[in-house]
Amino acid sequence: MSQPPTSPFTAPTTAATSLTRMPRRLKHMRPNDVAATIERDPRLIIPVGTCEQHGPHLPLGSDSIIVERLSGDLSAEFGVLVAPTVEYGVNVVTERGFAGNASLRKKTLHRLLNDLLDTWESTGVREFILLTAHEHDPHLEALSTLITSGARVRAADIFGVELGDLLQGQSEPMHGDEVDTSLLLYIAPELVNMALAEDYMMSRDEVRRYRRGWLRVPRQSNGSIGRPTLATADKGRALYERIYKRIRDRIFVAPPAES
Repeated sequence: MSQPPTSPFTAPTTAATSLTRMPRRLKHMRPNDVAATIERDPRLIIPVGTCEQHGPHLPLGSDSIIVERLSGDLSAEFGVLVAPTVEYGVNVVTERGFAGNASLRKKTLHRLLNDLLDTWESTGVREFILLTAHEHDPHLEALSTLITSGARVRAADIFGVELGDLLQGQSEPMHGDEVDTSLLLYIAPELVNMALAEDYMMSRDEVRRYRRGWLRVPRQSNGSIGRPTLATADKGRALYERIYKRIRDRIFVAPPAES
């Protein structure tokens, strides 16, 4: 019996690059191999996720799963190192508790990442690419205000990509919604229970205040915001390909920063 492919996504390929290569995962490599990779390309991808509810139909690690998959595919295509996923972020406050939620304060995430970047920079990394799938302003502020001795830092929220034209019931990404659920149906369908998906919509102003941390997830919500019932795996593939291409073209095609 033939083995399934390691990645159902096929990125645009050239004679020099192909996703048939394996990701260069830092945690699987020996120091000499890491040093040789940094010598060739001094960039490091750092996926930053969360551990929080996304509704009863999705796993707590949805953000981590999405951004880890994206980071792995980019690493495979470009031969860039990818760090172990930071599994915790700054969660949105909810009006009721959800079992398993684990959140960091903004300053804690900021200090954690600063310490990690300082260590990796001392071993030769000259550009850090932080990828996250969590549109919460305090979380993004922690990533976008990191300090290094001289290395370049680029923090990208993958949901900053325009996706509205690919959606049926939303105009933008929300939380545990049509976007998150479609992506998980494409990336890890075995982790999704669509029978438990429930829609809960907010006004645009409420969504804006929710992202800034001024509005909690209402008690009436099951933990998600948006229309997850409209999600499909085909939609997830289209969303993933759009996100991948935008991140690829804007961040990875450009040459690495000079020392």
